[in-house]
Amino acid sequence: MAAKLSSRVSTSVACSSCRFLAVPSAITQRSFSTSTRLASEEPPTRSPERQPPRWSHTPPTAKAPFSLHIGSKRPDFYVNSDPKLLDQFYVRMLGEGGHKLLSEETKWLAVTHKSFDQGRRGFNDRLAYLGKRIVQLQTSLALVQDGSTVITQNAAVPDTFNRTPFTHPALDGLNNLDADAKAYQTSKEKLAALGMKYGLQKVMRWAPRKPYQLQASGIDLVLAHTLYSIVGAIALEQGGQMANKVAREKILAPLGVRIVA
Repeated sequence: MAAKLSSRVSTSVACSSCRFLAVPSAITQRSFSTSTRLASEEPPTRSPERQPPRWSHTPPTAKAPFSLHIGSKRPDFYVNSDPKLLDQFYVRMLGEGGHKLLSEETKWLAVTHKSFDQGRRGFNDRLAYLGKRIVQLQTSLALVQDGSTVITQNAAVPDTFNRTPFTHPALDGLNNLDADAKAYQTSKEKLAALGMKYGLQKVMRWAPRKPYQLQASGIDLVLAHTLYSIVGAIALEQGGQMANKVAREKILAPLGVRIVA
């Protein structure tokens, strides 16, 4: 009797073990493979050609669940969305074919301030930072090389020991690197006037705090900021040599800074 019971227990244990070890025929397992997936197994994806460019719309994931201007009485401010108008601006500023120097997305990014659409479509802060460094460097080089317009407001005091300082034609422009000289040549008022001459205010995308008082909203600063960002965008996609040329010929020369070849 004990032998029969032990036999039944061992049989049941063996059977239960088989149930765990056996693979049911109804369950199919996918083996590892380096081959590409079948067309029928590809997840449905949206074609890139059908997706609108980022500059033209607010990304759905960045939209707030409610309006950010509930009860606001501030009137809407018109912002350009016509690519042809933007291309005309780049041609006016950069010359013939200037609209082809930048990619479509970068052209819009360069003229987009962070106040526009809460910055959800990208903005030009980093491009402006790079462009400002380039313009300031070219301004310093132009002032140093132009010895004919030496700034003498901080002329050296006559030496009491009748010593004669060392002079050289290559050093004549050092006095131009005054603390305020470079800031004066590229002041935001001058850059803003140049931007308006190019028609930048017609294509610049921003949201002024007071749509009826653009000066009080800081349009001069935004215009200067956008000019810098265009130079930074050209450096990003066309290289430093082209950006230096644009800074000298399209910004500094119109501002009256003498460029020495």
